[in-house]
Amino acid sequence: MEVVPGIHTIEGLGAGRAYLIVEAGGLTLVDTGLRGSAKAVLATVAAVERGPDDIRRIVITHHHGDHTGALAELAERSGAEVLAHALDAPVIRGEQPPPGPRFGGPLRPLLARTAPTGAPARVDRELTGDEELDCLGGLRVLHTPGHTPGSISLYSAAQRLLFTGDAAMHLFGVRPPLRLFTEDRATARASLARLAALQIDVALFGHGRPIEHAAGRRFRGAAERLA
Repeated sequence: MEVVPGIHTIEGLGAGRAYLIVEAGGLTLVDTGLRGSAKAVLATVAAVERGPDDIRRIVITHHHGDHTGALAELAERSGAEVLAHALDAPVIRGEQPPPGPRFGGPLRPLLARTAPTGAPARVDRELTGDEELDCLGGLRVLHTPGHTPGSISLYSAAQRLLFTGDAAMHLFGVRPPLRLFTEDRATARASLARLAALQIDVALFGHGRPIEHAAGRRFRGAAERLA
């Protein structure tokens, strides 16, 4: 589904959303969904009359398996450059185990075993924040930690458009990421407040429906409730 011209949300991934940015110079994929999601991603690529080789880059917003599950397969099939924050890259590559849930009491071991994971995948370019990607008139990488140490969001000032990753969710309103799988709640709240200070019309979430108009007002309201 095309949310705004040139940006498609990829659904049917089992959990969450990925996004496809379509430009003349190639495609940019933001996140990849759970394991087994490559078919749905490539169906969206085919729907815009492109092929796997047209995927120029894959940007991963954080290491959780509902965002990296299909990365290894899609990276191999497309040959795309894979970008992720340096703090999450070791988990994505399989060099470090993913941390388990921070909360959950006696259910923590069960939750850790059942949390989705992705197969180890390459990361070609490690980000630190404030890089600018050459798409959408300049797509700035924002380091928005808390959910994971290396969580990022992507912001186009030219289009007043934000890919939140899981730095914010749109479930019964704009809110911080789920407490259970957030590594540092205070830092996550600070990251959401940083996003609320941006000029945003369109917000594209890893979890929850996109907001296509006046998104900044929703973010400011969320930040005020958390203050």
